[in-house]
Amino acid sequence: MPDPAQPGPVTLEKLVSLAKRRGFIFQSSEIYGGMASTWDYGPLGVQLKRNVKDAWWRAMVRERDDIVGLDAAILMHPRVWEASGHVAGFTDPLVDCKQCRHRFRADDPALLSEKGVLICPKCGSSDLTEARMFNLMFKTHVGPVEDDAATAFLRPETAQGIFVNFENVRTTTRKKLPFGIAQQGKSFRNEITTGNFIFRSREFEQMEMEYFVKPGEDDEWFEYWVKERFDWWTRHGIDAEKLRIRPHDPDELSHYSKGTSDIEYAFPWGWGELEGIANRGAFDLTQHGEYSGKALKYFDDESKESFVPYVIEPASGADRGVLAFLADAYDEEQDKDEVRVVLRFSPSIAPVKVAVLPLSRKEPLRELARSVYDGLRDRWDVQYDDAQSIGRRYRRQDEIGTPLCVTVDFESLDDQQATVRERDSMEQVRLPIADLAAHLSERLDG
Repeated sequence: MPDPAQPGPVTLEKLVSLAKRRGFIFQSSEIYGGMASTWDYGPLGVQLKRNVKDAWWRAMVRERDDIVGLDAAILMHPRVWEASGHVAGFTDPLVDCKQCRHRFRADDPALLSEKGVLICPKCGSSDLTEARMFNLMFKTHVGPVEDDAATAFLRPETAQGIFVNFENVRTTTRKKLPFGIAQQGKSFRNEITTGNFIFRSREFEQMEMEYFVKPGEDDEWFEYWVKERFDWWTRHGIDAEKLRIRPHDPDELSHYSKGTSDIEYAFPWGWGELEGIANRGAFDLTQHGEYSGKALKYFDDESKESFVPYVIEPASGADRGVLAFLADAYDEEQDKDEVRVVLRFSPSIAPVKVAVLPLSRKEPLRELARSVYDGLRDRWDVQYDDAQSIGRRYRRQDEIGTPLCVTVDFESLDDQQATVRERDSMEQVRLPIADLAAHLSERLDG
């Protein structure tokens, strides 16, 4: 048995425990026994997820002049999903084990025995039902009468909202090719097999961008976006050695894809998809043009030709991003007689950037500490913590990934200085309170 008092590798169990203990992620409806594969983001988790989404939006929209944003509705006309192929083709093969009644997908190669026989992942039996196809979209009804005419779907992806708004965005923004449309939002899939915490769930948040290009230039832009997206993850702290680019084999490509590459991360259980970059060709705009009767084409002023643009799609999940950042930041090290748990977040992702820690709750020290706190919170996400010993508070801030702690002590009342402690090295420097903002800015924003 591993010694819990000794540092060890990150496991999914450790991440789940930390997420609950420190207020990152809770089981949804927990007081009622929970609901499988649904999760609630706590105070720190919602800020972490917001930071991930903000970093993505900044890189995709705010820092570029060739990409604009969109927020399309979750409920869309049912014909959208017929045109996209989701009604007919968005299915998984489903089987039931006759021994233990476990239901699971039949297309997982890991469930094949050495003889190539499909076996139940729960009990190992090969006594299974015939596979039947199961559509992954959630159905709902619009209006007071629940009949086929009122059937609608919760969107399984955000991309189609972009495609059906292609002409609206192009006309109102007057963008020239190449240009992109970015969107973040909730999607829903009635997954048969969920698990690995927030990695695969039925309700999740996507970050997708559709980049429209001239046919013939799509291969170049595909390679560009593969590299751009890989670099984004490393720029915000993910270890490049735990990332890999895996091109899809021809037999696993989606029906619409000319080529797809996944950026995969080495999660505690193994490699898993973090983001997919696909060359979707002209499939989507062509399909929606045919089904709607409105041609979705682009007229090139220079060549005087009209054509359906090709699309390059970088698509990632905000929830998977949160999990990857948590797993990559998690570290344990021996510190005297106990294990120090640290989340080594990049400052751009950390939910709390600075913690202000008064050495005592006594006045006037508390008053000075609150004034330091008030002076910093307009610029960064700052936490004020005066509970328990200073050592315990340092450990607590390490465990939630706070890069810097500012300690105000009784000497501060006389010399108007404070101590700044760095999370990773635990080194401390004392400097005038008047210089705090400039010092912190260099460390956090630099």
